[in-house]
Amino acid sequence: MTAKIEQLRSKQESTKSNESPETTFEMTGRVKWFNTVKGFGFLTPNNEPGDIFLHLSCLRESGHEYVAEGVSITCVVVRRSKGLQAIKVLDIDTSTAVPFEPRVPEKNNVTTHPAVQPQGDFVEVEVKWFDPVKGYGFLTRGEGTQDIFVHMETLRREGILPIQAGQRLRVRIGDSAKGPQVAEIERPAG
Repeated sequence: MTAKIEQLRSKQESTKSNESPETTFEMTGRVKWFNTVKGFGFLTPNNEPGDIFLHLSCLRESGHEYVAEGVSITCVVVRRSKGLQAIKVLDIDTSTAVPFEPRVPEKNNVTTHPAVQPQGDFVEVEVKWFDPVKGYGFLTRGEGTQDIFVHMETLRREGILPIQAGQRLRVRIGDSAKGPQVAEIERPAG
């Protein structure tokens, strides 16, 4: 088995050495859509027709797990057989994000996600990722701690939308059948 792996490696290396290097260039575009569950999304470039493919692994290399619709991203791009693809994120400008319009609950609207009772005081957390398409995400208190589930309905109820990976928040946590869950949430003071 080890011999097969070595053969594959040498074949890949010889193939790579025969390939001409890809031409890279810098482009800026706005997020058309991004889905962390699917692991990719697309940017609409500012000065080029078509879309730029953005893979989650490329986004993660820049320290992000999610980007909202409308966010401006400057990235290194290559032209491949299927079109433009971002290979490195250089800058993310969240000020251009499309404003999130919270839905006003209907009079007899039944909550689809049960709330939990808060236990303890507010604690500082950081958003690991949040996907508005799926309607949930996870927060963390730091390395070595259990992730905290946050549902979109909790964010809507408290008027805390949109949220992005890396953003700092304060929460009170409750216990759900599946683990820690946000019961109350607020933006940090200041």
